[in-house]
Parts: sequence; C-alpha cells; structure tokens
Amino acid sequence: MSKAILKIPVILMVLIVLLSGCESKQPAKEPVIGKKAPEFTLKNYDGKTISLSDYKGKIVVLEWFNYECPFVKYHYEKTDTMTGLADKYKGKNVVWLAVNSTGHLTTDKNQEFAEKHNVSYPILDDRSGKVGHAYAAKTTPHMFIVDTDGIIVYMGAIDDSPLGREDKDVIKYVDKALAELTSNKEISIPNTKPYGCSVKYAN
Repeated sequence: MSKAILKIPVILMVLIVLLSGCESKQPAKEPVIGKKAPEFTLKNYDGKTISLSDYKGKIVVLEWFNYECPFVKYHYEKTDTMTGLADKYKGKNVVWLAVNSTGHLTTDKNQEFAEKHNVSYPILDDRSGKVGHAYAAKTTPHMFIVDTDGIIVYMGAIDDSPLGREDKDVIKYVDKALAELTSNKEISIPNTKPYGCSVKYAN
C-alpha cells in the first residue's frame, strides 16, 4: 500500500476537525418574533438571582439599559418613560426587567441609579454580555416583550422619538404593544428598529 493512500484518512480527519471548528464559531441566531425567548438567570444589584422562568405566566418587558447612555438618561431624567410604563402595567400581569450588558458596569452604580430615579424593578447584571448576545441587543434602550407563554411578541424601540420629540404624533411602540397585549389583541407593530447608544459589550 502506497504512502499516499495511507495519508488520505489523516487528511480527512484534519478536514473534519477544521470544519467542525469553523461551525462552532458561527454567530448565535438572533431572536425571532413568535419564537421562544432565550432563558436566562442574572443577578440584581442587590444580589438576588432572577430567572426569566420565574415569571412564567406573566408578560415580561426587557429593557437593555446603560446608566451612562444619554438616550437612557433622557427616558429617566427628562421623562419617566420606563418607570411610568412599568407602573402603568404593573397591575396587568406585566413585569419589567432592565438588563445592563455594559462590560465595565458596576452593580453599585446600577443601585445608585435605581435609588436616584425611583426604579422599582431589577437592573440585572449582564457584564459578561451572554444574555445581551443571546437577544442580539444592539442599543440602549433596546426593548423586548415576552408574552405569558414565553414567546417574543415585540422587539425594537421604545418609541419613534429618538430626540425626545414631544408631540401627539409620537408612536409609543412599547406602550401600544402592551395595551394591545393586555387587551387580548394582536400586536399591530411587533418589530421596529431600535435606537440609542450601542451596547458596550466587554468583547
């Protein structure tokens, strides 16, 4: 048997290893409207562990958050967009969770921000970026709504007013979606383009 023939199985094994390595580096699939929301477990700034599955049977709003981002600050300091909506739907089986995927974040700063702005809901520590990448969160804020069956039913912007336009023509996407969802109506605008600062992932 020639040496060339003996080398063929070795070459095939090398190719298999290389190809399998390339496959493992493929990016994670982005979330899809109508599909299950990625499960996660994160810690709040007070050390409490919170999982998405804790809220089975409830509507969950996920807000990607960064206390340094001007767009986020606007919705907490110039207006009470986030806290106002969380309070508005609190009695309608809706839970609000903020997720901070900023790589250099500190939980102390999350807590300080929450206390300063009367944030009653958790600000979860995702400094590893694992959950942010699972949801393909691109901006702060980037919003997701998960229905009572754990299905993503909305993702995108909080509204259509990145510069804080105050007029009657502003479409408040998340408010509108929650109003429809809690009234057992189909969400009329399930997907929009998010705006804000880019999520400052660690890597």
